[in-house]
Amino acid sequence: MSSAASRPTAGPFDRGHTDDLMAFLTASPSPYHAVASAAERLEKAGFRRVEETAAWDGTSGGKYVIRGGAIIAWYVPEGAAAHTPYRIVGAHTDSPNLRVKPQPDMGAQGWRQIAVEIYGGTLLNTWLDRDLGLAGRLTLRDGSHRLVNVDRPLLRVPQLAIHLDRQVNDGLKLDRQRHMQPVWGIGQVHEGDLIEFVAAEAGVDAEDVSGWDLMVHAVEAPAYLGRDQELLAGPRMDNLVSVHAGVAALSSLAGRDDLPYIPVLAAFDHEENGSEADTGAQGPLLGNVLERSVYARGGSYEDRARAFAGTVCLSSDTGHAVHPNYAERHDPTHHPRVNGGPILKVNVNQRYATDGSGRAVFAAACEKAGVPWQSFVSSNDMPCGTTIGPITAARHGISTVDIGVAILSMHSARELCGADDPYLLANALVAFLEG
Repeated sequence: MSSAASRPTAGPFDRGHTDDLMAFLTASPSPYHAVASAAERLEKAGFRRVEETAAWDGTSGGKYVIRGGAIIAWYVPEGAAAHTPYRIVGAHTDSPNLRVKPQPDMGAQGWRQIAVEIYGGTLLNTWLDRDLGLAGRLTLRDGSHRLVNVDRPLLRVPQLAIHLDRQVNDGLKLDRQRHMQPVWGIGQVHEGDLIEFVAAEAGVDAEDVSGWDLMVHAVEAPAYLGRDQELLAGPRMDNLVSVHAGVAALSSLAGRDDLPYIPVLAAFDHEENGSEADTGAQGPLLGNVLERSVYARGGSYEDRARAFAGTVCLSSDTGHAVHPNYAERHDPTHHPRVNGGPILKVNVNQRYATDGSGRAVFAAACEKAGVPWQSFVSSNDMPCGTTIGPITAARHGISTVDIGVAILSMHSARELCGADDPYLLANALVAFLEG
């Protein structure tokens, strides 16, 4: 851990950043909403959207591309050469949850239910007995999309009473198909009911809806927690904490034409199920954007190769804080603590992409920002998760470092972090992007 003070000595962000994160989490119940929220903040900072189907020019300034639940944003300083390297903050917009099936209307024993599919590695029990809303996007017949967010109690996955399962506290067993279908009313089931309801919520005619990407979310608002409010509880921290920090860091650099690098935010969808999508880190989106930026500024393949060779990516994703009730599950010499600053994630089997050179880059950024940092490594007897980091490094030949914020209850419907860590991360990202 660095010897820096517990609060940044430089950088634009303080506790107000965490307040804004809470608003961002509430406004972003789906990857599509997260992208819209990010774009709104970027627009206020002077960034403009460019379409993938349009010809790009080599002008300077802030730009961004949206594809589904993914967004790539970058700022080109005035006079940047075609071979200028990038500094990239990578993150993902999706979180484990319950997603609506193609034929959603179902029921049993007089209950009306919604058919859902399990998305990602969610902690199933955390979705039980919660007030749940519904959000996502509708695809209309003309190919356009309409966001929808029913952010009020609509659904519930009811748990079986202990009287009917006397051994439940000795080990809860949930069948992913039979036990996770939420209820939303009583009475006879009618095909088309859910989409008719959601279309009305979105202000469109149900007959115009030809497709949907809908998911369940807990409607309880983010909140400070603890005697001194030093903790933050909320949904989708994995990984909207990083998306929000990346947007804030990149936005703060708008107008900075003295930057030696081109700062980039790459927030992908579908990380939680392997990143194999056109909007995922396995897809071509990031590479296409970076290459087109080089060529739009008059660059050659040689310029592209030079730019990529000098590029560094911080893959920012949440990691595990030491758990007070399960300390034995952690490596005995690596116990990341909340409010201890961002963590450097290491795995020699390349589940994380960090190496010694990457450690030096991250340490330098934290030192510049006056931000403390910590190291994380999994215990040898516990499997290690992974991120977009190794994917980015292997796919694009880009030096990549895995970092993030330490949290508890990862993949729960409601997670927990230190209230200071989001803005400590954002300050470190600013220092990294500045170079």
